[in-house]
Amino acid sequence: MINYDSKQEQSLVLVKPDGVQRGLIGESIRRYEQCGLKLVALKIVIPTKEQALAHYSVDPEWAVKTGTKSIESWKAKGLTPPTEDPVELAEAVRKQLVSFLSSGPVVAMLWQGMNAIGVIRKITGGTEPLTSVPGTIRGDYTIDSYSAADGDKRAVRNIIHASGSVEEAKAEMAIWFKPEEILSYRLVSEEILYDVNLDGILE
Repeated sequence: MINYDSKQEQSLVLVKPDGVQRGLIGESIRRYEQCGLKLVALKIVIPTKEQALAHYSVDPEWAVKTGTKSIESWKAKGLTPPTEDPVELAEAVRKQLVSFLSSGPVVAMLWQGMNAIGVIRKITGGTEPLTSVPGTIRGDYTIDSYSAADGDKRAVRNIIHASGSVEEAKAEMAIWFKPEEILSYRLVSEEILYDVNLDGILE
C-alpha cells in the first residue's frame, strides 16, 4: 500500500483499575477497534508503584502543566489552592495517581493507525468525566469529577489513560512493553483504510 508506513502512529492506552473492575475492557477495545485502529500489543498486569511512578514521570513538563491546571481549577471554584507552587501541588497529585494506578489490574494496550494519538483521545474524551462529552468513553461510562476527587483526596477515576503525543507514547511504550511483545501484521481492512487505489474492489 502506498505511503502506508508514513501514516502509522502508535499510542499507549491503559484501562485503569476502575475500568477493569467495572467490566469496561471489552467496550473500550470495541470503540478503538471499530474506528479502524489496529491492536498490536495487549497485556493485563498489576503495576508496581515503581512502574506507575515511571509512567507518570515521562513528560518533563508534566508537573508544571498539571499543577497549573489544578491551581486554576481550585480558583475557578472560588477556593484557595493549598499552594501557589504548581510543582508542589503536582507532586501531591502524582502520589494519588501512582497509588490509584497500582491499586489493581490494568490492561495495557498499544494501538496503531493513522492519527492514532488524536483519534484515541477523541474517542476517550476529556480528562474530567463530568465535562467529557457524551459519546466518549469517559462521557458515557463514569460520573466522576475533579471536585469530587479533590474532596476525597484521590485521583479522578476516568477509566482510561491515553498517550498525549507521539513522543509521550514512545516513552510510555517502553515502560509497559518489551519490543518483542509488539506485533507487526496487516489487517484485511487496511486495504480499504489506506490503499490509494480502490479500483480493484470491483469484479
